[in-house]
Amino acid sequence: MSQQILAHVEAASLNPNIDHFEIGDTVDVHNRILEGNKERIQIFNGVVIARSGSGSRETFTVRRIVAGEGVERKFPLHSPKIAKIVVKRSGVTRRAKLYYLRDRVGKAVRLRERRTDAAAKATS
Repeated sequence: MSQQILAHVEAASLNPNIDHFEIGDTVDVHNRILEGNKERIQIFNGVVIARSGSGSRETFTVRRIVAGEGVERKFPLHSPKIAKIVVKRSGVTRRAKLYYLRDRVGKAVRLRERRTDAAAKATS
């Protein structure tokens, strides 16, 4: 009974506007930033290398290369600071965590693109 109550309370804090994305997808994370009294949106784009947790505690890690250095950032999935997540391209992976990308440089970081029905119809 108490698990049902906890699940009901937790469901109220989940963000329903999050689009579906998976490990290996290249995403743009639109993050709200407060600077004084102003709020602006900063975009962090990169490859999703990990997802962990469940419910309102779920997080995902995005990795990108900036000036030859790898930068990783962990985001809470249901945070109110996340405005939206846009999937740019989907990658084919056979693992749940892509930590092996940390050791790779240049073209070796690229993942094969997942073909979807919408993409196949667009090219035809």
